[in-house]
Amino acid sequence: FVVANGNNNNGSNLKSNGGNVSVNDKDNDSLNNGAFDVNRLQKKVRNKGGNGKKTDSVVSKAEPKKLVKKNRVWDEKPKETKLDFTDKVDVDRDADLDRKVDYLAKEQGESMMDKDEILSSDSEDEEEDGDDAGKNSNKPDAKKKGWFSSMFQSIAGKANLEKSDLEPALKALKDRLMTKNVAEEIAEKLCESVAASLEGKKLASFTRISSTVHTAMEEALVRILTPRRSIDILRDVHAAKEQRKPYVVVFVGVNGVGKSTNLAKVAYWLQQHNVNVMMAACDTFRSGAVEQLRTHARRLQIPIFEKGYEKDPAIVAKEAIQEASRNGSDVVLVDTAGRMQDNEPLMRALSKLIYLNNPDLVLFVGEALVGNDAVDQLSKFNQKLADLASSPTPRLIDGILLTKFDTIDDKVGAALSMVYISGAPVMFVGCGQSYTDLKKLNVKSIVKTLLK
Repeated sequence: FVVANGNNNNGSNLKSNGGNVSVNDKDNDSLNNGAFDVNRLQKKVRNKGGNGKKTDSVVSKAEPKKLVKKNRVWDEKPKETKLDFTDKVDVDRDADLDRKVDYLAKEQGESMMDKDEILSSDSEDEEEDGDDAGKNSNKPDAKKKGWFSSMFQSIAGKANLEKSDLEPALKALKDRLMTKNVAEEIAEKLCESVAASLEGKKLASFTRISSTVHTAMEEALVRILTPRRSIDILRDVHAAKEQRKPYVVVFVGVNGVGKSTNLAKVAYWLQQHNVNVMMAACDTFRSGAVEQLRTHARRLQIPIFEKGYEKDPAIVAKEAIQEASRNGSDVVLVDTAGRMQDNEPLMRALSKLIYLNNPDLVLFVGEALVGNDAVDQLSKFNQKLADLASSPTPRLIDGILLTKFDTIDDKVGAALSMVYISGAPVMFVGCGQSYTDLKKLNVKSIVKTLLK
């Protein structure tokens, strides 16, 4: 074994103790090619880490990113956002009520409740049609007389009106009203009241009989549709607020008429008037009812009081009102389970809810397109609430909300029939699927539609 030291500067020979081998400096180069150099070994060890790897940073090749398959876009709709099913309602962005109202108004629009018109009639009154026809009778392009004018043409020219003269025309008028979903009994009573007001009446000179009957019928219809008592919800809400108690509205009706959806519309309208609203999920019977109301509450950023399913709705409503008093809510909108008018157990539960909580307004929600079925539902609801009431003065229906009013065209007779039967006014009319699609009932437009 030979060890060579290349740093031996004195030129002395390196002698081995165990033998006669010697190496000179001039032989180092040739020896380095085949010998083991200790200095080079130490240098290599210093340049390596403890694990034998180089300490110099080495840029590793970046691994190629895995391609993720994207969903194919079939149309130009905006990207869908991830649904959030948590119970929390995010109101941090709109802690102030005015800011929240402005934010919702930008997103949803302005409620139609604050607009005047509900129905627009493209045609003019039949009275005007008849007058135009009379004026232009000598012209070839004269208008045809309307059905109202032609109906009373046979008794034209008589100074005094007799009941026998009016009966044929009034019978035709009754059939006409029935085609627009006015209940038969109500249409008959309307015609009888018109006949009683016109019988024996003397007509002035140049007065047309059709215009006289038209005016009498208009007055009768307006008298029916005008509420016996005025209900101003906003005024009553502020009055209750001064007394430091919430204003409570209970929504009742049969299954599937849109109570929860129209409750949300009313909540949105109240928000537009800076009213603090809270929802109470008292439909503890139908599966999915609480989740549906919770979705509306999240979208409108309204607090909701819920206790789940299979609970006593009367107790849930009572606790909701107590919670509203604590957190300062101005209005509590109570959603109830849909029930048929002849289901006595559910009607008894509804009667208990109304008796225990004594709401400020009991609102019956009915479909406008079912016609006289809604009249039967409303009358039997009132009858059951009266029969099952625990107090001598039962609480009945205070107001009506008609849904799906945009689907009935000119068949608006259900509104007339329901008001006539119950005496309760039509306070709201649902006419679409958005939160803004809630309107007031325009009595003059309804009358015009019935008589056109």
